[in-house]
Amino acid sequence: MTNGVGKYRLGFDIGGTFTDFVLSNPETNEIAVHKCLTTPDDPSVGAMDGLQEILSGQGLDFSDVDHLVHGTTLVANALIERQGARTGLLTTRGFRDILEMGIEQRYDIHDLFLQFPDPIVPRYLRREVTERISRDGEIITSLDLDDVRRETGYLVEQGIESLAVCFLHSYKNPRHEKDVAAFIKAHYPDLILSISCEVQPELREFDRTSTTTVNAYVQPLMNNYVTRLTQRVADKGFDGNFHLIHSAGGLAVPEVAIANPIRFVESGPAGGGLAASYFGAKVGKDDLISFDMGGTTAKVCLVEDGKPEIASMMEGARVHRFKRGSGLPLVAPVIQMIEVGAGGGSIARVDSLGLLKVGPDSAGAKPGPACYGLAGTDPTVTDANLLLGYLNPDYFLGGRMSLDVDAARRAMAGVAETLSLSETGTAWGIYDIVSENMASAARIHIVEKGRDPRGYAMVAMGGAGPLHAARVAAKLGVSEVIIPPGSGIASAFGFLVTPLSFEFRQSSPGLLDELDLSNANTLFDELEKKGRNLLLDAGVLDSDITVSRYAEMRLLGQMHEITIPFPGGPLNQDKLGLIRDEFAREYTRLYTQLYEGVEIQILNWKVLCSGPSPNAVYTQSWVDSTGTDASTGSRQAYFTEA
Repeated sequence: MTNGVGKYRLGFDIGGTFTDFVLSNPETNEIAVHKCLTTPDDPSVGAMDGLQEILSGQGLDFSDVDHLVHGTTLVANALIERQGARTGLLTTRGFRDILEMGIEQRYDIHDLFLQFPDPIVPRYLRREVTERISRDGEIITSLDLDDVRRETGYLVEQGIESLAVCFLHSYKNPRHEKDVAAFIKAHYPDLILSISCEVQPELREFDRTSTTTVNAYVQPLMNNYVTRLTQRVADKGFDGNFHLIHSAGGLAVPEVAIANPIRFVESGPAGGGLAASYFGAKVGKDDLISFDMGGTTAKVCLVEDGKPEIASMMEGARVHRFKRGSGLPLVAPVIQMIEVGAGGGSIARVDSLGLLKVGPDSAGAKPGPACYGLAGTDPTVTDANLLLGYLNPDYFLGGRMSLDVDAARRAMAGVAETLSLSETGTAWGIYDIVSENMASAARIHIVEKGRDPRGYAMVAMGGAGPLHAARVAAKLGVSEVIIPPGSGIASAFGFLVTPLSFEFRQSSPGLLDELDLSNANTLFDELEKKGRNLLLDAGVLDSDITVSRYAEMRLLGQMHEITIPFPGGPLNQDKLGLIRDEFAREYTRLYTQLYEGVEIQILNWKVLCSGPSPNAVYTQSWVDSTGTDASTGSRQAYFTEA
């Protein structure tokens, strides 16, 4: 790479085991990559060390970087570990216990000892105030500011750092929540505040209250983290643009991350789907299965027509990590993916029935797999791959780290002896089981969407992805696997190919056939204005902003919605016909038959504003294109087909 001032772009992704870095030179289209072990006690320490290492390796310093993009699992980890701020909740009188009542549905009907996650806010910090707004937005009972004053004073005395406010039907009329916000800012200016009409202005009280309280819970943590990281890179000489990637795969300025941390729960994993889209486009493939297997978990998402699928909500802090419904509902746009407890650090064991099991518990970065030589003793997937000959023990992390084969054998010996198998046979069993676990989860995820995995190509990435991709693809019936160069850091590269973007949403239920076009156009215009202002403040030119409009729709009386794209421009009767036809097509694709005579209902309106996509090109600076043999040697490898 040639030296320059303030022109380089750098993306970094802090994972559970490794932190990945990609440095791009837009002038030469060359990239440099780097990996280092994550420092679990304080991930920012390893990140700063890695940033310095990749820049120094290219003869650069922080002042040479114009654009820094970061993906983090900070919010997700804070929810799992319950390390957020002491948070209070103000809600409508009579709705104090909504966080514990939930939706009163069991996520596993056969589990007699079913558990749900404890509410983020304990009951004594959930306080009620007198106010009531109807579902149509009419004020039934005016807000009692004396209640607000008394209950807020009590919460402050209890030592809260952050406050969530969620009133009934505030998505329809936010006046009472805004009045509380004005009171808090006037009397408690240092108290961090989240109000539901700004965080998630949509119906369904439990989901909205859960989302708002979680946003308040992690807001101080995100504020401290982003502020500290911004200051650290500035102290090193960085004075360019710093962005974080949100869960839906777009970039946002630090101020947005601080105000809306709920949008960054899946910040890091979002890069995988973006990278898959990029590499698929390079080989003319628009329909893909993104398979991203790292050190702790594997993530799978579908890419259709060149874009990862976006879901409207996710879950955090699941009691059972891989059971849908066992976590806190968080309503925020997110690249839809499934997570499987299968990574390079996943630990193998023999259960009480004498069966070989792999994961979901992981050795992580500390102590890591036994072969890392960091005092780990449990047999892991990485140890199995090493014993099978799939990893070069002398050329791990590009030759910067050696793997201890003898340590891997010692770790494998205990399980092998219990199963009366050889160490190689046990390693193959681990490899095949973890591949089957991932294929099974991916198959269910894809088929539930009415898709056939055999019609897709697979893009494999992550440190362990290419090692398992062929086996997983064969189990799924996928005939084509794409492994990009430098696949171990592809997720971080995905950060560099996505634009600034943000989605605003609003509930306004109504029947399609009775739609008030004037109100609908006004609502879309208001949401678009918010999005445009956000991007304009971030430095995007108004002429470079693109706007996409959607709505979540369903048949009247149903419980689940489908997202339908809307045509651009003001809505009119002709466009309503197009929307009705598009709904019929998507509904029929998902559910086979559309019942005649049933009315169509619109629940939520959505506007996505995006800036221009960066012109990133993936050309590795160290790749020798002269045809010279780049082999690092040969070794024996085990395959059952051989």
